[in-house]
Amino acid sequence: MYEFFQNPLIERYSSEEMLKIFSPKNKFSNWRKLWVALAECEKELGLNITDVQINELKSHIYDIDFERAAQIEKDVRHDVMAHVLTYGEQCPQAKPIIHLGATSAYVGDNTDLIVMREGLVLVKEKLAILIDKLSMFADSTKHIPTLGYTHFQPAQLTTVGKRATLWLMDLVMDYEDLEVLLSQFKMRGVKGTTGTQASFLSLFDGNHDKVVKLDKMVAEKMGFEASLTVTGQTYTRKIDAKVLGVLNGIAISLHKMTNDLRMLQSIKEIEEPFESKQIGSSAMAYKRNPMRSERISSLCKYVMSLSTSPQLVAATQWFERTLDDSANKRLAISEGFLAIDACLDIANNVSSGLVVYERVIEKHVMAELPFMATENIIMEAVKKGGDRQELHEAIRVHSMEAGKQVKIEGKENDLLDRIVNDPIFNLTKDDVKLLLNPKDYIGRSPEQVDNFIQVEVTPIRNKHLKALGKEVSLKV
Repeated sequence: MYEFFQNPLIERYSSEEMLKIFSPKNKFSNWRKLWVALAECEKELGLNITDVQINELKSHIYDIDFERAAQIEKDVRHDVMAHVLTYGEQCPQAKPIIHLGATSAYVGDNTDLIVMREGLVLVKEKLAILIDKLSMFADSTKHIPTLGYTHFQPAQLTTVGKRATLWLMDLVMDYEDLEVLLSQFKMRGVKGTTGTQASFLSLFDGNHDKVVKLDKMVAEKMGFEASLTVTGQTYTRKIDAKVLGVLNGIAISLHKMTNDLRMLQSIKEIEEPFESKQIGSSAMAYKRNPMRSERISSLCKYVMSLSTSPQLVAATQWFERTLDDSANKRLAISEGFLAIDACLDIANNVSSGLVVYERVIEKHVMAELPFMATENIIMEAVKKGGDRQELHEAIRVHSMEAGKQVKIEGKENDLLDRIVNDPIFNLTKDDVKLLLNPKDYIGRSPEQVDNFIQVEVTPIRNKHLKALGKEVSLKV
């Protein structure tokens, strides 16, 4: 096996749950379930199909002879017919009625929709777990003042927990997109070679009602409330584009979050989990690199790049269908799911063990707080008889000089000393210290965290109570 390329998504990243969803066994057993459902419904609507034939088909849904199917496909160059013939060899009595009236897209497209829906359900659950874990982190750190940044320049204070809600807001929007997409998910149904249902109309001797019922009955047997109202030979490839669009949205959110975490780890304020035997660098033994966040960012870039493939396929299909979608779909759809699955697992692992260094955060806050407190200092000096305009100019000059001390000479910020020593302010050190409590500058950050969790997170938690608390073990 080491002589040939191995897909890293399988070997290193994706979970067993998602790999099973996109496995050949799941794919081809769903083909057989669809053939059983079609035969059952056709029998119920009056076609000459026996219970013996249907029971024979049911007894061989899972014992698929993959080697025999591959052997036949080499000869016939058609994957669906290879599996029809393989199934027929296992079910000699049912062989004459397998795939009756159907086209390849009946099993191929309907199975793709079934598998994508299963994948979306798993993604939704893992996203809910991540939202839960991140919200617990936000709640536990909602009172810790930290520098806010705009343009990556120190700005007004926020809190560690409030910043986490910014990541969460994006993820909640992704969760909502998943819910909408799943609510819209329909089966391709029983539509025939170009979507006109002509073959089924012929089977039922021109009885339109039975053809309509067949389409509805098969969809319900396969767990769908409805099938698409119209299709060509295939379901519209807009569905694939929408699915990858939602996965792309999750990738965008996780990439943004892990970019922030990587920068926070660089300034030593927050670190992702780091195990006792973990090596940060092969050369620099002291390093604690944000490897997991970097891995998420790397895989998210791949998911974002994949999202263009189904868009191009959907835009360039000709009339009722062309086959330039097939090879593309096999790669882009499955790998998009496998990659985002890995991203969510790693993100859940990171969110379970984030370490906050409050002393470092406080040091960074206090280095900048004198600049942020200047407006309050002006107001306090005005109360003691000062002229607001003169005080504003004095603070501007002192701030520029203090900034030079820090940036050019590498010294500590001495703005407060300058203010205390300038008689125009008429303030003592104690007066100024009273104006330098970081928690006076965080606004409604803690209350916003509480409100966010109540309004946005609690409804999601309530839908996934059984899944919450799952721990994720990474492959590497």
